[in-house]
Amino acid sequence: MNDSLTAHRVSPSVTLRTSLAPMTWGATYWLFTETLPTSHPLTVGAVRSVPAGLLLLAVARPRLPQRDAWPRLLVLALANIGLFSALLFVAASRLTGGAAATLISTQPLIAALVAWPVLHHRPSRATLACGLVGVAGVALLSAGGAATDALGVVAAVGAAASMATGTVLVKRWRELAPPLALAAWQLLLGGLALAPVAFLVEGPPPQPTVTHLVGLLLLVTVGTALTFALWIRGVARLGEDAAFLGLLSPLVATAIGALVLDEWLRGAQLAGVVLVLLATLGGAASGRSHPTGELR
Repeated sequence: MNDSLTAHRVSPSVTLRTSLAPMTWGATYWLFTETLPTSHPLTVGAVRSVPAGLLLLAVARPRLPQRDAWPRLLVLALANIGLFSALLFVAASRLTGGAAATLISTQPLIAALVAWPVLHHRPSRATLACGLVGVAGVALLSAGGAATDALGVVAAVGAAASMATGTVLVKRWRELAPPLALAAWQLLLGGLALAPVAFLVEGPPPQPTVTHLVGLLLLVTVGTALTFALWIRGVARLGEDAAFLGLLSPLVATAIGALVLDEWLRGAQLAGVVLVLLATLGGAASGRSHPTGELR
């Protein structure tokens, strides 16, 4: 059956379960800045991933992948975990949460463009328009939090590009392993690749406090192992369309800011909420790009 047709027959429950991952990730900025050492963002990224990967491997108990599968698994691990985690936490340590979320919200646009040569899915005008609406909505959500740190800006855009590319490649290489095992291998390999880089750049990690340990426990179990398993399972079905669900992350981050930090929304931010929701729903409804023909 034509792959572009099967994309439109994905059960809504798949989209709902997949959306739980970015919604949970919306708390990552707050959890990182409030409970973990922001001076060691690369270390946090590595320590987050390796235990989560081992936990999923213990649950899945998969067979070792075939020899020719390892290079592709490593590419996925670097795109979705190693490089993405490093850039994400560097951005989170140098920008406001709203500014970082605004830049990372370019992921749906990047995913649509990457899917064109990789999956031969030509993005429709509706898909591109929804991506632009989503970026505008997140920009309104983060009004007042200017991104002034150049390295933070580059890191955030790089994180968006890395995760967008990984999202597309998961769809292409989903046969490498069952979804849970695929998530586990990526977390483990990505974290192991990042760990020596973190040590060379940041030095030994600081002495952990009780707050650090509690934050890390939440980040490893709920914020990484559970959510990444849901994400990979969903991406294997939804492909690059799943990137639109990432727009839910800044919505949750904004809600946390209002409820926990007393940062209530103003008029422009409320308009941003509406735009993000419209972009998410429109992106999911517009379906994947078209394999042939011009942009519609």
